[in-house]
Amino acid sequence: MKILTAEEMREVDRLTTERYGIPGLTLMENAGAGVARFIAQRWPDFAQRRMIVLCGKGNNGGDGFVAARRLRDLGAKPDVYLLAGPEEMRGDAATNGKRWQETCGELHVIRDSSAWQSAKVTLASADIILDAILGTGTHGAVAGFLAEVIEAVNQRHGPARSAVVSVDIPSGLVADTGEGEGPAVKAAYTVTFTAPKTGMIGSSAGDYVGQLIVHDIGSPPELIEEVGKNDVRWVDAREVNKFAQPRRADGNKGSYGHALIVAGSVGKSGAAVLASWAALRTGAGLVTVATPEPVLPIVAAHTPEIMTEPLPATEAGTISLRSFEYERFDKVVKGKRALAIGPGLTTQDETQQFVRDVVHKRAVPIVLDADGLNAFAGHAPELKNGTGPIALTPHPGEMARLLGCEIKEVQARRVEVARKCAEDWNAFVILKGHQTVIVSPDGQTFVNSTGNPGMGTGGTGDVLTGMLAGLTAQFGTSDWVHVLAFGVYLHGLAGDIAYADTGEAPLLASDLIRAIPRAYQHFYANA
Repeated sequence: MKILTAEEMREVDRLTTERYGIPGLTLMENAGAGVARFIAQRWPDFAQRRMIVLCGKGNNGGDGFVAARRLRDLGAKPDVYLLAGPEEMRGDAATNGKRWQETCGELHVIRDSSAWQSAKVTLASADIILDAILGTGTHGAVAGFLAEVIEAVNQRHGPARSAVVSVDIPSGLVADTGEGEGPAVKAAYTVTFTAPKTGMIGSSAGDYVGQLIVHDIGSPPELIEEVGKNDVRWVDAREVNKFAQPRRADGNKGSYGHALIVAGSVGKSGAAVLASWAALRTGAGLVTVATPEPVLPIVAAHTPEIMTEPLPATEAGTISLRSFEYERFDKVVKGKRALAIGPGLTTQDETQQFVRDVVHKRAVPIVLDADGLNAFAGHAPELKNGTGPIALTPHPGEMARLLGCEIKEVQARRVEVARKCAEDWNAFVILKGHQTVIVSPDGQTFVNSTGNPGMGTGGTGDVLTGMLAGLTAQFGTSDWVHVLAFGVYLHGLAGDIAYADTGEAPLLASDLIRAIPRAYQHFYANA
């Protein structure tokens, strides 16, 4: 879906009511219900947790009142604070404020700083804080006692403190820029409505937005496409639903492509195992690993469904240039529909030259990752040489090495950096990290919606490389940017499912691979 500005979002809401007859009160009810549902799913014991809902006087506060009422219906006992006088509320927000008082009970009214000083001690006992203070209409710095409230909320943010969930947007954050001109809530989760807002994408907003969840409240998808002018798209299940197709009844392993994974070295055999296992689990009909001869027994023993090809090794146990003798490597590549190269290869000089030679030939579509990318540090302009399609999957550190700059420079302008590199190198670029960016050489740009901090562990990048190779083997490159976007989405979704099982810190790359079947099930159910 398209990513919207605050003004475009207001236009979508207006047209939803005028053109499709869906009242604003219904949209607000759907919004608050979605927030309540997220909390109930995220914390199964939510009814036993101390919950505080902070509501402003506008429509964001109205969403908060609905969420509080719905949570109460589900068994929770939220304490609700209105940070204004009830007489200041208008329209649908006022209606839902009255509903809360009429059906649910006590409302704590905080009108000024002195009243807040007495009330803020209650934050110390909160397990969950729901931020519904200010919405997407915020302009300029938040001041006065609302700034004090925001600062108090942020003092409760952290692993051992309250979980902060922002409604639509973290209060104080400017929807179109992703910056807080004054204090802004630092949320663990933000449940936004209909579509992401432009300021929620990019590193500047990451510390405020946390994990972004987009909830549909009833506006038709075609309205988002009509109103939105941004050419950056948000990758959710609907964006890649073309891949939610059953396999043909007469299909066989040859129907779903043969992926070649060139990976591994002595001491880094796990990279080859993870990438090849992921490629097969993602659905490739056949997967072959080409790896240095000393490494082959380890790789072959792990996954019996994987085929292997030994390559001559250097004294260091890495791939040797002798792999090209007698057209040996050409014969390995023959018949493959995708080639992933890089995981675990090391930066040994001869092996790095091997990588550059393979990339220059581009006999099949290439997914270049890890040490495959490092082979082009100082040689980045050479990436545009060759006629076949290539996809690069750098994390910020690898991208910084390719560009000869600092990581912070990459992170400050992630979308812009990925777009320029895709154009300069005539390559598909997947800049990994929070909200992974996918860009095609012609500028099509996507930002991924799935994934979590637990995926910041060794091997998850190798898994993505294998998944992209497996999907490319199946679907080809006629619409490769969507194939790659689907792979990134599915990878993050598997990571989210694994996280639900293990938590963030204990998550392993192999947990992610084991979650791929459930990720597919979830995708098919929601596409």
